[in-house]
Amino acid sequence: MSAAPLVGYSSSGSEDEAETEACARPGVGGRHRGQSPLPSQRLPVPDSVLHMFPGTEEGPEDDSAKHGGRVRTFPHERGNWATHVYVPYEAGEDFLELLDALLPHAQTYVPRLVRMEAFHVSLSQSVVLRHHWILPFVQALKDRVASFQRFCFTANQVKIYTNQEKTRTFVGLEVTSGHAQFLDLVSEVDRVMEEFDLPTFYQDPSFHISLAWCVGDARLQLEGQCLRELQAIVDEFEDSEILLRVRAGQVRCKSGNKFFSMPLK
Repeated sequence: MSAAPLVGYSSSGSEDEAETEACARPGVGGRHRGQSPLPSQRLPVPDSVLHMFPGTEEGPEDDSAKHGGRVRTFPHERGNWATHVYVPYEAGEDFLELLDALLPHAQTYVPRLVRMEAFHVSLSQSVVLRHHWILPFVQALKDRVASFQRFCFTANQVKIYTNQEKTRTFVGLEVTSGHAQFLDLVSEVDRVMEEFDLPTFYQDPSFHISLAWCVGDARLQLEGQCLRELQAIVDEFEDSEILLRVRAGQVRCKSGNKFFSMPLK
């Protein structure tokens, strides 16, 4: 069985809601027509002044050692922010108990597997936004999803995924009901992506909640016998049918270390 592609994950940041900022209009503060050019020579700015104001467009530091060896899908450049749109899932005690049963078993096949720090269902690939486009992008998302109703979905089918570059492997729970609602959400997110000339989501997405991940392509070890055993653990887990029926209540956008939440109706 071939593994389905997954979005690339960026390094984690704080989960504080980003404050609203004002966007400057283009052309304001420029030189009026007919004025003489300004001198090209500038006086050097003292270091003490430079360090008073840290750059607001500086994205997260590109250090893979700080996030488990994960390699960025695209190189970090000043002013570029890795951005991802998804439906968050707040894991309860019962879900974590199920994960405690699944992960050690999967680690007997691939010891380097580690638990995800947070859980979600992706609605976009990981894309690059310039800093000054973050707020307009988020506002466009809010406008698109404002009319969507909350809905329930079930994620109870164990499946193995990789990112497009096959540099990371994920163990996930595939969505088996609620697929149509996720497609509707992705359709609106894709429209925003197109407005900002960004890549849209995959053509035939396999919506899922990732549980664990590792560096490298581990499909050979995890598919087959391991996958069947993991599915048996899920099927036999007490009240798993109720546990894995989830309510989607909001869409969230993560851009760099900023988080923006958009509640569904």
